[in-house]
Amino acid sequence: MTITEEQLQRPPAEVRYADELAALRAADGDPRPPGWQLSLRAARRFVVGDERAGVSRKFVGNVSLVERSLVTLATNRGLMLVGEPGTAKSLLSELIAAAVSGSSALTVQGGAATTEDQIKYSWNYALLVSEGPSPRSLVPAPMLRGMTEGCVVRFEEITRCPLEVQDCLLSLLSDRVIAIPELDGPQGMVFARQGFNVIATANTRDRGVNEMSAALKRRFNFETVFPIPDFDTELALVEAEATALLRQSGVEAAPRRDVLEVLVGTFRELRGTAGRGERMSTVMSTAEAVSVAHAVGVRGWFLRGEAGSAADVVASLAGTAAKDSPEDLARLRRFLEQEVSRRKGGQWQALHDARHLLAD
Repeated sequence: MTITEEQLQRPPAEVRYADELAALRAADGDPRPPGWQLSLRAARRFVVGDERAGVSRKFVGNVSLVERSLVTLATNRGLMLVGEPGTAKSLLSELIAAAVSGSSALTVQGGAATTEDQIKYSWNYALLVSEGPSPRSLVPAPMLRGMTEGCVVRFEEITRCPLEVQDCLLSLLSDRVIAIPELDGPQGMVFARQGFNVIATANTRDRGVNEMSAALKRRFNFETVFPIPDFDTELALVEAEATALLRQSGVEAAPRRDVLEVLVGTFRELRGTAGRGERMSTVMSTAEAVSVAHAVGVRGWFLRGEAGSAADVVASLAGTAAKDSPEDLARLRRFLEQEVSRRKGGQWQALHDARHLLAD
């Protein structure tokens, strides 16, 4: 059975924007770094958009950040994207990988259970027992595939990996080679082809989980991805992303802009971006705001057959804003009871009136 893009919950960037990538490649007359599928200028247009070329804007952030990131990869330095959770670090790495290599699928998801085998290579043990070590029994992991195919590899949440696992990247990033001691002769050394590089991401709040070694830090250029500073820009992004998610979920009613204004305003207050609201210990990111806007629309449509309301915002906030923290739940209650009452507007009043819906 053939799976169509519509059947996928989240198609990768190279699938979602296949037409744009094809058009950019066809019109790209600028010089390209060795192994790249697009020039730096075309890759930048793919990420930040170009209305004249019919290319949509995909990353809301500093254009110079995107340019520096592309230059880093072109100089064969590893790229480390750091920042608060929910600031689109993973999205940016996905878009850059799709632009540079035509694929963002070579990804390592870091975690406490991540092993070196999941990063470099492992073995098909049935073939290993019957035939011994051979290229046929070798199972390449993303790094080995990226080196042999000349592609960008994404390493998500690298600081969640144990230090000894992180440091398996040292020789790989320095010498651009993976040694396979089980194989004899030239097969035992895999050298990186042109186009190979690594984009890693790390949350600034998680640096204490497994701090990177100084040796590994020296092999990366660090770029910080900051939260969206402008209210209107964040509102437009939340509206666009929530609309797409609701359409995918079968919701026919578009999200109400006045409700989204209250939602985005609430998130900005609770993250300390504006106003006098108490800052939450959890991360009130734009990504979380999109998730709540999606839940609000689903709740309103499937329970009542209408667009979500401010009351749905309150009902959906606890799981996102408070999580399992009683202190955050208390802060949220105080915000709804005290701060919201000072705001003018019908939806702010509705948000205040619905505070009783906040689950304990």
